[in-house]
Amino acid sequence: MGPGERSLKRLIVTADDFGASMAVNEAVEIAWRDGILTATSLMAGAPAADDAVRRAKSMEGLGIGLHVVVVRGQSVLSPDEIGAIVDRNGHFDRNLVRAGFRYFFCPAARRALRAEIRAQFEAFAATGLALDHVNAHNHMHLHPTVLSLILDIGRDFGLRAVRLPYDGRSILLRPWLWLLKRRLRRAGIVHNDRLAGLAETGSMDRHSMIAILESLPDGTTEIMTHPATGDWEGREDDAEGYRFADELAALTDNVVVAAADASGARRCAFTGIA
Repeated sequence: MGPGERSLKRLIVTADDFGASMAVNEAVEIAWRDGILTATSLMAGAPAADDAVRRAKSMEGLGIGLHVVVVRGQSVLSPDEIGAIVDRNGHFDRNLVRAGFRYFFCPAARRALRAEIRAQFEAFAATGLALDHVNAHNHMHLHPTVLSLILDIGRDFGLRAVRLPYDGRSILLRPWLWLLKRRLRRAGIVHNDRLAGLAETGSMDRHSMIAILESLPDGTTEIMTHPATGDWEGREDDAEGYRFADELAALTDNVVVAAADASGARRCAFTGIA
């Protein structure tokens, strides 16, 4: 959790990919109005980002964060500006390992990456929304180069909180998570203690949600979701089979809401732990 208390039980429920499509934006609004959603993460360069911002401005109290996209998505800057990391259509590499090596070893790629991440922060700032938190698409802020740039650039935009993608079971990621926690602590950035929903990505139904809520530990737990009112054209290939509508139904389910109330956790956005 970083600076601050650890004993208080807090619950952050986040919808990622805000702005990816109208179906996602509609679901975020419904889950905020009728369910347990407390935060969402905006993709600044996504096709429906403008609609997402318009909706966000009417949802007072919903924490809006920046979902930094540096793989499997669309850039904010043009290919002429950052050709070292995108194709001619402005699409980032879909291969996370290949992109990770390029970002670490190629100076031209790192320069382009810095420019693009700053452009995404600037695009978010231009909306006038308060920055609740930052995370990255496909958890790419676990990459040391991406994390360094987010922390460095984020200082200029009031960055105060970052997602820690740790579910207590990610043995192979523990060295990267240790490094991430250490660097966040040194930068004075707060974070959640654990992230529920990693193993259930794309299939966070009511049963999964209830099981998580009935066993919430002390500290700050974030539940990651990907709700939408239905499937949509243009989604990523790796999202094939995601149960978007089931995730929305879980967020608004009466039993889930009751389980959240009974958990004893204070529901909040990331500003609630800052």
